[in-house]
Amino acid sequence: MSMFLDQVTIDVKAGKGGDGMVAFRREKYVPDGGPAGGDGGRGGDVILVVDEGLRTLMDFRFNRHFKAQPGENGMSKGMHGRGSDDTYIKVPQGTTVRDAETGALLGDLIEQGQTLVIAKGGRGGRGNIRFASPKNPAPELAENGEPGQERKIELELKVLADVGLVGFPSVGKSTLLSVISSARPKIGAYHFTTLVPNLGMVTTTDGRSFAVADLPGLIEGASQGVGLGTQFLRHIERTRVILHVIDMSGMEGRDPYEDYLSINNELSTHNLRLLERPQIIVANKMDMPDAEENLALFKEQLAKEKTDEFADEPMIFPISGVTRKGIDALLNATADLLEVTPEFLLYDEEIEEDVVHYGFQSDEPEFSIDRDPDATWILSGEKIEKLFQMTNFDHDETVMRFARQLRGLGVDEALRARGAKDGDIVRIGNFEFEFVE
Repeated sequence: MSMFLDQVTIDVKAGKGGDGMVAFRREKYVPDGGPAGGDGGRGGDVILVVDEGLRTLMDFRFNRHFKAQPGENGMSKGMHGRGSDDTYIKVPQGTTVRDAETGALLGDLIEQGQTLVIAKGGRGGRGNIRFASPKNPAPELAENGEPGQERKIELELKVLADVGLVGFPSVGKSTLLSVISSARPKIGAYHFTTLVPNLGMVTTTDGRSFAVADLPGLIEGASQGVGLGTQFLRHIERTRVILHVIDMSGMEGRDPYEDYLSINNELSTHNLRLLERPQIIVANKMDMPDAEENLALFKEQLAKEKTDEFADEPMIFPISGVTRKGIDALLNATADLLEVTPEFLLYDEEIEEDVVHYGFQSDEPEFSIDRDPDATWILSGEKIEKLFQMTNFDHDETVMRFARQLRGLGVDEALRARGAKDGDIVRIGNFEFEFVE
């Protein structure tokens, strides 16, 4: 089984806030000691952090559930609970983060130490010390902590490399990578020997260095899922320069020019912006018979099919991965091209769109009312459920406050309009109470 994992879905849950406390001062010589219940502490956030030591999402293979610690409960004598520590999850450089349910882009993590809060911890509930007023100097009133955010997150790794090697299977991409760098990919004489992207650092003769990714062989229809499909096309997206490796020997009976058009078509079908990247054509296997004739024919076809007369001719470098002929010239040209090619921002527009918030207020109510077959009224809605979770039902005053909050949201009128009568059962979650006119 491949030890490379580049896409995973995880469940995260931030910590619940600590509960506030109902307490009163009971000290000698302090008559009528007032409220002294402290607030609960803040629940921990769940935060992604980039660790450059990681290369895959393999750590998530067996552990996909992450939960932050809840905050400490408030205590007597006005002592507040301690806030919980945040939970950090390490991810490799080049990780794209999306919400699995909405598909919204949350962030693109590419720099060492970069962090992203993906689930916020709940605030601590207030103790009765916060509810004291001249009207009610000794309230038996406290809040439970706010529940922490819970969500499903999709992590996708796109390899961070300056240069991407693309081409049909068995055209010599892995051999080229093994020759120009210290990387030792598995090389075989059959198709799809490379099943995972291989990364290698390359140093040119004049001392410049860059990262090269050998991407598994594309074939016609890859963008629709044929062969290894779109599984590794995503890794090309971060590269700034594409080295298009073509087998000029035509050993397998394929036409080099047809191969060239076919691969470019797959790149454009996957993402139109991929063709904006500068390409260098690498004419490989020039040590084989017929390679020179095929190269001459390839150049003729390229010139013939040229549509824009002002467009630059693509650079073609004849090389041999076995004899190392022409490799130094290729690497120097690639380094020159990298110096003048800016980075392609993948998600700048999308992230910008995601953070624009318009002040539209929905006319729809903040809750919904359903009815069970047993004639019980069911109340649901994010706001109501949050209020319910933050209500401490051990104290009558807190229950009365919850009733006032429901009335303020218009729940009583809505139930009356739906035909609720005195004594009907109303349910929120697992909690049931009687409707009183």
